[in-house]
Amino acid sequence: MNWENLDWAILDRLREGFLSGSAANGPYWKSLDDLAHYDFTYAERIGWKWDHVLRELSRRGWTPTDGPLLDWGCGSGVAHRRVIDTWPNCTKSVRVFDHSTLAEVYATQRLQESLPDLEIRSWDRSESIATLTISHVLNELDKDSAENLMNTIQSASTVIWIEPGTSDVAGKLVQWREKLRDSFRVVFPCPHQGACGLQTPDNAHNWCHHFASPPAGVFAESNWVKFGQRAGIDLRSLPYSALVLVKLDRSTDSALTSDSELSGRIIGRPKVSKPYTRFLGCDATQVQRLEMPKKIDARLAKKLDRPTSPRLFHWQHAEGKVTRIKPILDNDE
Repeated sequence: MNWENLDWAILDRLREGFLSGSAANGPYWKSLDDLAHYDFTYAERIGWKWDHVLRELSRRGWTPTDGPLLDWGCGSGVAHRRVIDTWPNCTKSVRVFDHSTLAEVYATQRLQESLPDLEIRSWDRSESIATLTISHVLNELDKDSAENLMNTIQSASTVIWIEPGTSDVAGKLVQWREKLRDSFRVVFPCPHQGACGLQTPDNAHNWCHHFASPPAGVFAESNWVKFGQRAGIDLRSLPYSALVLVKLDRSTDSALTSDSELSGRIIGRPKVSKPYTRFLGCDATQVQRLEMPKKIDARLAKKLDRPTSPRLFHWQHAEGKVTRIKPILDNDE
C-alpha cells in the first residue's frame, strides 16, 4: 500500500460502517484489499494509541507475561504488532482470532512479512494464553461474543485492551473492569484497585478517557494532512479508553502507591488558566474535580494541558484543592 493507490470508495465504505454502527452486524471485510487499506490508514491511527499506552507501561518497567500472545478480534493485526514492536522478546508464538477469516489471513501474512521466524496462526481455543490483546471491539459485541470474550480474558495472564475514548464505550469498559477486578490487578489506567469512582451519581456526566499524541512528523507529512481532511478526521485528537490487567497471582507490575502519598491520575484534558489548573482527578478516595494553584508548581501547571505532559502523580489534596503534587513518570503521556 502507498498513498498513491488509496481507493477512497473502500475507505469511505469502511468508515461509514464504523460510524453508523452497521459494523456490528457481522464481518465487514470484503477482500484482503479492504484490510490493506484499513491497515495503512485507520489502523495506523489506532496504532498511535497503542504506542501511547505501551510507552507508559515500558517506562514503569512493566512487561507482559512471556508466552503465547492472542489478538482477539485481530482485524488487520495492529495491536499485536505494536506489542511485539515494544517488547520484541515477549513471545515466540502469536495466535489470531476474528469473526472474519479474511482478517485472520491478512494479520497472519502481515506479521510474517516482517517477522518470518515468528510462529503465527489462527487460534485453537484449547491453547493457553499468556498475553491477550483486544482493540476496538466493544461496539461490535453481541451476547455470545461478549461471553466468549469474558471466558477468554479469564484464561489469560495479561490483558492489554484499548477502545475509543467516547463516553459510551469508555463507560462499557469500566463495567468490564468492575467484573474483572476481583481476579485481576488493574495496571492501567487506574492508580488504585478499588471500585471505579466514576460510578457515583456525581460523575454521571464524566467518563474515563485519555489522549494520545500522533508521531512528531505527522503534521509535516502532506499525505497524512490530506488524508485527515478527506476523511474528516482531526489527526490532533486521539482520545482513547484502556484497561491493562494482570492475574492477581502475578506481581511484576510496579508499585505506584505509598503509605504517605496518594497516587492519582488526571482524566481527560486539564484546563489551564493563570491562577490555577483544573482537572478531573482519580485516586483511591474518589473521582472529583480538583484545582491546582499555580504557586504549587508553576512549571508543571503551565504545561498540564499538553499531550506530552505527565498524567500520573503522587498528590495530596483537601477540599478540592491540590496541596502537593509530584509526577510519577516524566513525560508520562
